[in-house]
Amino acid sequence: MDWACVTWDADLRYTPTGWKTFSFVGNRWQNIHKDIRKKYLINAYRVLLTRARQGMVIVVPEGNLEDHTRQPEYYDETFNYLRRIGFKVL
Repeated sequence: MDWACVTWDADLRYTPTGWKTFSFVGNRWQNIHKDIRKKYLINAYRVLLTRARQGMVIVVPEGNLEDHTRQPEYYDETFNYLRRIGFKVL
């Protein structure tokens, strides 16, 4: 794949204490507790982020205060982390 566009959802979030994994169940996010499921989710992102040969765009949604499943704090820390490590903001 030459170019890729990846949308980063709230299932993998960067926090001040490190990466946190979540699963969407019913109508809310729940922590993933099983190590094998955590590793699977992190590996899924790793695979997506290593497939583009020419370039990639990563979209981190802004979130929406009116939608309890898409709160801005679910995305803001991840966006800020990616920016701090050198990702260019378009």
